[in-house]
Amino acid sequence: MVVAQGQRWVVLKFGGTSVSRRNRWDTIGRLAAKRMADDDARVLVVVSALSGVTNALTAICAGDGIPARVEALVERHRAFCADLGLDADRVLGERFGVLRALGADPRAGALALDWQAEVLAQGELMSSTLGAAYLRAQGHDVGWCDARDWLDAVSLPNASEWSQRLSVNCQRDVDAGFGERFAAQPTAMLITQGFIARHRDGSTAVLGRGGSDTSAAYFGCLLKAQRVEIWTDVPGMFSANPREVPDARLLTRLDYAEAQEIATTGAKVLHPRSLGPCRHAGVPMAILDTERPELPGTRIDSAAATLPGVKAISRRNGIVLVSMESVGMWQSVGFLADVFERFRRHGLSVDLIGSAETNVTVSLDPSENLVSTNVLEALSADLEEICRVRVIVSCAAITLVGRGMRSMLHKLSGVWAAFGKERVHLISQSSNDLNLTFVIDEADADGMLPFLHAELIDSGAMPVHETGVFGPRWREIEGQLRPKPTPWWIGERSRLLALADGPTPRYAYHLPTVRERARQLAAIEAIDRRYYAIKANSHPEILKALVAEGFGLECVSLGELRHVFAVLPAMDPARVLFTPSFAPREEYEAALGMGVTVTLDNVEALHNWPDVFRGRRLWLRIDLGFGDGHHEKVTTGGKTSKFGLAAGRVDEFVEAARALGIGIVGVHAHLGSGVETRAHWRQMYDDLAGFARRIGTVEVLDIGGGLPIPYGADDEPFDLRDWAEGLAEVKAIHPAFQLTIEPGRFLVAEAGVLLSRATQVVEKDGIRRVGLDAGMNALVRPALYDAWHEIVNLQRLDAAKDGVFDVVGPICESSDVFGHRVQLPAGTAPGDVMLVADAGAYGMSMASTYNLRALPAEDVIE
Repeated sequence: MVVAQGQRWVVLKFGGTSVSRRNRWDTIGRLAAKRMADDDARVLVVVSALSGVTNALTAICAGDGIPARVEALVERHRAFCADLGLDADRVLGERFGVLRALGADPRAGALALDWQAEVLAQGELMSSTLGAAYLRAQGHDVGWCDARDWLDAVSLPNASEWSQRLSVNCQRDVDAGFGERFAAQPTAMLITQGFIARHRDGSTAVLGRGGSDTSAAYFGCLLKAQRVEIWTDVPGMFSANPREVPDARLLTRLDYAEAQEIATTGAKVLHPRSLGPCRHAGVPMAILDTERPELPGTRIDSAAATLPGVKAISRRNGIVLVSMESVGMWQSVGFLADVFERFRRHGLSVDLIGSAETNVTVSLDPSENLVSTNVLEALSADLEEICRVRVIVSCAAITLVGRGMRSMLHKLSGVWAAFGKERVHLISQSSNDLNLTFVIDEADADGMLPFLHAELIDSGAMPVHETGVFGPRWREIEGQLRPKPTPWWIGERSRLLALADGPTPRYAYHLPTVRERARQLAAIEAIDRRYYAIKANSHPEILKALVAEGFGLECVSLGELRHVFAVLPAMDPARVLFTPSFAPREEYEAALGMGVTVTLDNVEALHNWPDVFRGRRLWLRIDLGFGDGHHEKVTTGGKTSKFGLAAGRVDEFVEAARALGIGIVGVHAHLGSGVETRAHWRQMYDDLAGFARRIGTVEVLDIGGGLPIPYGADDEPFDLRDWAEGLAEVKAIHPAFQLTIEPGRFLVAEAGVLLSRATQVVEKDGIRRVGLDAGMNALVRPALYDAWHEIVNLQRLDAAKDGVFDVVGPICESSDVFGHRVQLPAGTAPGDVMLVADAGAYGMSMASTYNLRALPAEDVIE
């Protein structure tokens, strides 16, 4: 290929996993050729050592079994050359000789730093050499160059001897002729090494862990490249570590500052130091997946939108805290200077800082420091001269990264609550308003990230709806999502539009969907009894349909009981549960008179009204001491919940019941709604079984309801198979009891929609709002729970959703909002029929005539 004058470079960096297989080198060749063609560019390929080689070289540098390790590396590269169809001795013979010579070098005995640098450099020198040979053999016109001829290490103030040789920075400002000299290379494609540079004495220095990323960035900076692409084995940066948080979102566009913070605070896909050179020169960066180049990856540049919100949450383990305390530090001039001079003396870089009048606490990140027991002991001895010292290990730093952290503290109440349950050693907010960090005991951090990530999304602090920044979830990329079925209302659009010709707002209920959900639960063999919680939706046709499917009915008021027997006068009372909370005496008397099964959740009722319950068979609702759910207002367990008898008072209840001749034949717990975790249900079943055995007369374990449905666009259908398997496992452990459930939402939510008409479309200060003739009086869930419902323009269902609106109602309340930033057709206009999906549960049953607006109408679709 002829090299054209003035062509700019594109720098492609490939990590260890990307250069360790033949097919990956084929991909490298294709990508490089594509960049040359598509961008009219020259390409510089920067490579790491083969996967695992740097670790082996590090072991050699420790003086451990040097001859054997050297030969093992030689054989590793011989074998890979054979895979590539290359003659190992011809291609790498000289490199093998250098490696063996270093193994026998006299400096090895003293583990000299310059010798270590030479040893560590061999991995990249070998991989780049064999890679160039392979690409040439495949027909690519590729040259090879030594990075040490172009990257010059610089000595930073206060840097230790170790860091000046084994973790160097490089010059990023060069003379104007640098680019011309580099452009004089004869081929349009070049391959070179990451990780290595020239020491000021002319020998080798290395850039430390992540050095290949940084090398590519230095080359991009020095060459003023079109961009630097980091090709690796993951699709880019994510909103959390996807291996710990499978629902983490790909971050498709970031500015340099946010990318720097995310990389610094835990993302391993890009070394933090690599951002600086590109930012300095204004060179865009991209992180891309070698195996899946079609994915968008993460783009990093100065033109990225400065969107407020949390972009990522990360966790760093192994953090060391050093707490220094002295009354004498208060208003003492130079105290901190004395403290930090001692850290400098031991070559330690401080990460986080927290201070008070008599205490300063700092963190040390082991990824950036040689934090050994000896170093910490020596540091402590020095610090003891001026203060009392306490070293705290092992800690974890959990960091939220994003612009405008201070402005969103009100959205982080769930995060603060989560950390309120742990021992927090340090809280640090960055001065640039880009991160907020909590340092806790490492053991306490296990399992926190998935919960916190979900909380950030639910609270709106992590704006995942912003598609310019947030891409697909990890599980979606990996093909692990359970697909959502096509909503029934799409096929029934014509009938729904006809219904909307009548007065709106109005609810429509699809009975086939109700029956389908009922049959899904009926197919679970582990469940012995099924009740429908009619508070979700008490429409007569829904009650009839579910009873016909074998469900009993669960009521929470005398009004609901009377409604059941009015709709179904032949209903067997034994198939009806009464599970009230703080009901008056007469409701219990009436329920028992009807012959239904009554549940009590306090002992005071037995003490105050003994004649009402004497000689009865009752169920007992127990608060197991914890709760869960999609919102704090649907969490129905734990100390702050009004529901259930405290676990510590069960024996008191049993004693009072026996004195009245009461048989406790069932125990019940319902701890929250929207709970998906298999462990939640298993723990509840286990705990109830334990109480049942203590009581001795229990026949039934009722684990309540609260099964979730996929309200959100990113939600998945509840994994019924997994849930059923979990119930079967735990029931096998406790076979003496019948298993009972009492769901509401799961059976009817997806079967119902709310139809309304747009009344006005208004713009105010850049926000466009669609007003509906339905308000929070018709559907209160968004106002009450911050619930999300899909909203569509049924009139223009096939039109592109190219407009963004807030959807609001006519009620005189600020909370009368159905949804923010809803994507609708830009042409949405007054009179259009609007549909609010998944409104069959807690819609009409919670509706009111607030503002003296009429209740919605109701229709049933067969």
